[in-house]
Amino acid sequence: MEQRRLKLREELPETSKWRLEDIFKTNDLWEQEYANIERLLDEGKKFEGHLGDSSSVLVSCFDWMDDLSLRIEEVYSYARMRRDEDNRQANYQAMTDRAGSLAVKVSGAVAFVVPELLAMPEGRLNEFRAESETLKLYHHALEDILRKKDHILSSSEEKLLAGVGELAEAPGAIFTMANNADLKFPAIEDETGQMVELTKGNFIHFMESSKRNVRKAAFETLYKTYGKQRNTWAATLNSNIKSDVFFAKARNYHSAIEASLDDDRVPLKVYDSLIDTVHDFLPQMHKYIRLRKKALNLTELHMYDIYVPIVPETTMKISYDEAKSMVLKGLKPLGADYLKVLQEGFDNRWIDVYENEGKTSGAYSWGTYRAHPYVLLNHQDTLDSMFTIAHEMGHSLHTYLSNHTQPHLYAGYKIFVAEVASTLNEALVMEHLLDETKDTKTLAYLVNHYLEQFRGTIFRQTMFAEFEKKTHAIVEEGGALTADQFSEIYRDLNAAYYGEDIILDEEIALEWARIPHFYNSFYVYKYATGFSAAIAFARAILKEGEPALAKYLKFLSSGSSDYPIELLRKAGVDMETPQPVREALLVFEELIGRLEGLLT
Repeated sequence: MEQRRLKLREELPETSKWRLEDIFKTNDLWEQEYANIERLLDEGKKFEGHLGDSSSVLVSCFDWMDDLSLRIEEVYSYARMRRDEDNRQANYQAMTDRAGSLAVKVSGAVAFVVPELLAMPEGRLNEFRAESETLKLYHHALEDILRKKDHILSSSEEKLLAGVGELAEAPGAIFTMANNADLKFPAIEDETGQMVELTKGNFIHFMESSKRNVRKAAFETLYKTYGKQRNTWAATLNSNIKSDVFFAKARNYHSAIEASLDDDRVPLKVYDSLIDTVHDFLPQMHKYIRLRKKALNLTELHMYDIYVPIVPETTMKISYDEAKSMVLKGLKPLGADYLKVLQEGFDNRWIDVYENEGKTSGAYSWGTYRAHPYVLLNHQDTLDSMFTIAHEMGHSLHTYLSNHTQPHLYAGYKIFVAEVASTLNEALVMEHLLDETKDTKTLAYLVNHYLEQFRGTIFRQTMFAEFEKKTHAIVEEGGALTADQFSEIYRDLNAAYYGEDIILDEEIALEWARIPHFYNSFYVYKYATGFSAAIAFARAILKEGEPALAKYLKFLSSGSSDYPIELLRKAGVDMETPQPVREALLVFEELIGRLEGLLT
């Protein structure tokens, strides 16, 4: 029996690949810019020790820093995205490593600035701010620096930390290469009896299969493969956590979580409130699990049964072109100007569409200030993949609008608000499909899919957030984490979140080993808070129309010109209260009731 294989990159049509030439037309031009940055590094020496001389010197230094930031962003993004096309390409591995090393040098070159600013008499800095019109651009950036005074070290210490930064990236880099370039899964038998290579890209597709033996085979095969290196995965993740704890202590924070949240000026109560509020709604999650078990007519519900649609008769095979069309229709409430930019992205090769050998798994949106956003996909002709397009283009349009409204200094929005635009797009497309669908079975399928978004984004990501909080606390208390300890913590959390109506297969305890976001610690909670804010925005736009849309588009155009909590509050969503999360979970509760009605 012939086995289907992943295509090589050169076998895919050029029109399905992103056009990175919009950043650098050739690798030679990349090399030239790399050399330019190396030369620019030395310019910092003329500013060091002289920031207090005059406001013009301070402005010139800031301009130099911003220029360096813009250039290294392009050099690193290009190299990394080239590598992500096929992680096996040694030249792009090398370019990415070099770009990473250069980024560390850039950090080292500018490390004197913040300590020197903080050492400057406050009256002198205020004098500069009052007399210089040009310096007004930097007012918010200066405020953000001054508020972190207790966590900024001396110039020499900052340079040392900047130099250590490359070492701190090692656990994540090792995980990425092992996970994307080296890890290979055996073939499994698909629904038609054909042997198909299991990949991270098609895993969820198999987990949604109506045939239980296919789901079980994919689940067991994936985790058996990860299990062979379980101690290696534990060592890399433990090292990553130790790195987080080291940097937090070095910067005088009480904990790694506090250090991470402070970057966005998010109070710890937001993180804790999310976990507490989700725990309040765990009975609803357990109710959904019981409904799934009943609807699938299973005497035992296993962990490999939680992705399969509850309405197995409904199949939605959606080609890439059909998916784009569905996204455009669903996002009509965002207005003609928004749709025009979205179409531009579809037409001008912002997107790398299909999976190929060696390509980085998953999906993301990235890009540069002077070019445009880019999206990496691994499209699979499924409903999930259609929503992934809506999601990632939400990120891209957020980036596009911020880049076209804000100066480079404030164009990059904080991670805390990063998931709002992407999730709102998914919510609007879903609401459109629910309104347009008349067939009861298809409607039940969509409601189930929406419930899965809540399960995957609020409940699952909050469970991840709780895992990160628990594991970091162990290291902060002087402990070390082994594969067994990681697995025990992870298994207990699954038991709490999924309840007693599911069989906790032993393999699920190892899921922590394959989650890339754990190498970007305390990120995942923002999916849950972002989802909650997005549901609030979506409901407001559909209900109020233009007034709500105007506030939302202003939010998308704000970049990091204010703190993320403030940007959301100005747009009408206050994340310092549990209300947005509670309201989102009340929608989850409503959807369970709706699905129950459709299934009876």
